[in-house]
Amino acid sequence: MFDKLHAVARQVGQIVVGKDQSIRLALTCLLAGGHLLIEDVPGVGKTTLAHALAISLGLRFNRVQFTSDLLPADVAGISIFERGQNAFVFHPGPIFTQVLLADEINRATPKTQSGLLEAMEERQVTADGVTRALPAPFFVIATQNPAHQVGTFPLPESQLDRFLMCLSLGYPDPAAERALLMGEDRRAMLAALGPQMTPEELLAAQAGLRQIHCSASLIDYVQALAQASRSGALFAEGLSPRAAIALLQAARAWAALEGRNHVIPEDVQALLVPVCAHRLRPLKSAQGQALASRDLVLQLQKAVPV
Repeated sequence: MFDKLHAVARQVGQIVVGKDQSIRLALTCLLAGGHLLIEDVPGVGKTTLAHALAISLGLRFNRVQFTSDLLPADVAGISIFERGQNAFVFHPGPIFTQVLLADEINRATPKTQSGLLEAMEERQVTADGVTRALPAPFFVIATQNPAHQVGTFPLPESQLDRFLMCLSLGYPDPAAERALLMGEDRRAMLAALGPQMTPEELLAAQAGLRQIHCSASLIDYVQALAQASRSGALFAEGLSPRAAIALLQAARAWAALEGRNHVIPEDVQALLVPVCAHRLRPLKSAQGQALASRDLVLQLQKAVPV
């Protein structure tokens, strides 16, 4: 089963060149059943990565371009009066899929952003008083532009906490960029991709994570990291219990992709920044300048003994 996941990673790596670590982190996020936030400047392959993952995993895919005038009903669906049936009939929105690409999510208003909360947490949508289940598996892969760019609405902490991981692709290195410049058009390559596994196989792989062992001492380590983040020395607020659970589940997925049936501290350390940095708001230094959350998370890792 996990051989197929490695095949997915290899296929996506042919499309998104030179980003093997980011691809592996994204695959770990989806294997752990979490939602993925990709933050970076336009044009570095955020949307391409999401599309390639969905195709390679054999999942149904819908894309919604988030804009300032997008309404929650545009995503969830709307009831329309059908004269032939003399009743209102619900027309499902694009969220009724297995992978929803929320492109440039921070260009939508907070009202529309919050419309995703129930879907991301409960895997269901409530409209007109009726709750409808979403397909399984269900993932939100969201992209966002840096907050300093024009026309963005920062994601609230409650929304950020629903994303298991936040990744930043960054610019490609010279060799990868040259391969992109001399290679085939990425859209044509996406159209030629085929699935490397089925949704049922992905669900089975997710269920298999329960067999990945976490020792009592490793859980002590995760708890110590969470407690240290709440001390008030580095962050305004610490990691929530949901964040600690997410870190442990992601570590199980990382260990499984490594071919191990148990989690080691290095698994937790490899995922600490992508799982935790976007959930933590740094305190300001004495000079009044905020340090980057990523750097502070690395400080936290060094401060907590294994």
